[in-house]
Amino acid sequence: MVNVEIDEGSGFCFGVTTAIKKAEEELAKGTTLYCLGDIVHNGQECERLKKMGLITINHEEFARLHNAKVLLRAHGEPPETYALAKANHIEIIDATCPVVLRLQKRIKQEFDNTPDSHDTQIVIYGKNGHAEVLGLVGQTHGKAIVIEKPEEVVQLDFNKDIRLYSQTTKSLEEFWQIVEYIKEHISPEASFEYFDTICRQVANRMPNIRKFAAAHDLIFFVCGRKSSNGKILFQECKKVNPNSYLIDQPEEIDRNLLKDVHSIGICGATSTPKWLMEECKKVILNEKQTNKK
Repeated sequence: MVNVEIDEGSGFCFGVTTAIKKAEEELAKGTTLYCLGDIVHNGQECERLKKMGLITINHEEFARLHNAKVLLRAHGEPPETYALAKANHIEIIDATCPVVLRLQKRIKQEFDNTPDSHDTQIVIYGKNGHAEVLGLVGQTHGKAIVIEKPEEVVQLDFNKDIRLYSQTTKSLEEFWQIVEYIKEHISPEASFEYFDTICRQVANRMPNIRKFAAAHDLIFFVCGRKSSNGKILFQECKKVNPNSYLIDQPEEIDRNLLKDVHSIGICGATSTPKWLMEECKKVILNEKQTNKK
């Protein structure tokens, strides 16, 4: 008898849940609704909402829109997006995650309160080009420095003041590595302040997912290929359970892996819908039933 368990801690985070709920509410009214960028980094969920009428557009298409209704997803947007919306009479349905919104305000305040003559480096630990990071860098008119990995910290000028922030979904462990390196190398004449702005709802998934992955013979980690958070969490699964496999959809389940295993775990990213993990469970159970006959 095989045991197939879905990780209770996996699935949409608060910000993504709110954005999808707002999209569904607007679409239920029957009005045309655009979304600036993929509402979530999961192709299956984006396809489901597309069937409901959600139209995903990029920034170039957004710039050409007038008198329309546009949803801003949980990742947030730079100030220019709001300015353009106002100029083009676009109604904004703002689904920016409250955690991201607070972080944007903190960075903007830091930037606005720093005199032009001052060489303070506003540093963001995050993924270059990621929607959330673009929104954060936008608060500084593009002047913030983005570092993706701890080893990139060496590019900073340690003779100048440093203010360190983090993208909300980055690794807590790596953030502290960066903090320690700066503390060790900053000039006595320069000041260093750091702000742990990593979302705990996301950070707490690390220890939980390690425990879950270790408790099963085989792990299927379900997430979209674009999900940064998914890549980080999947690596954690792989560390504790080498028998972990990343899949985007149920069709990608390798039937050969199901042989001779007694316990199968299904988990996912903050961008993975629960219904998709349920579909994966169905496929596994059906396969096991078929093999029994």
